[in-house]
Amino acid sequence: MEPVTPKHIRLKVNGLIREIDSAPNTALLGLLREDLGLTGAHYGCGHGACGACYVLIDRKAVPACVTPVESVLGKEIVTIEGLADGDLLHPVQQAFLDEDAMQCGACTSGMVISAVALLENSPHPDDGEIRDALAPHLCRCGVYGRAIRAVKRAAR
Repeated sequence: MEPVTPKHIRLKVNGLIREIDSAPNTALLGLLREDLGLTGAHYGCGHGACGACYVLIDRKAVPACVTPVESVLGKEIVTIEGLADGDLLHPVQQAFLDEDAMQCGACTSGMVISAVALLENSPHPDDGEIRDALAPHLCRCGVYGRAIRAVKRAAR
């Protein structure tokens, strides 16, 4: 197998154009964390099953650990760091704080990202839609009930 040569790429991340040298098959999560210093999306399972690494790509929640950089060229990437407007938290972030829907924090950013994507597509989701949106996220602290309340609060 021949080595993959890094190439110069341009990505739009959190509203900014970022230029970096990366192998096209690099996982987006590694590039975000290691190269761009955006550590809000977390390493978890490594195969897209735990939800800790979710980011928005063109307003859809996706696992960054299994998303190759080459597949997001020309798309808009938003991480948990890109949701706030200066010092003003995104309504979903604020609702998660208000409902105390976090403990260790391993799953929180991914849940928030999925909740944002849900509310952009369904501003007034029912309980089933909320559960479905949060289903990919494994929470070892068991804050599911509070997370559901947080999404409902943000929808108001």
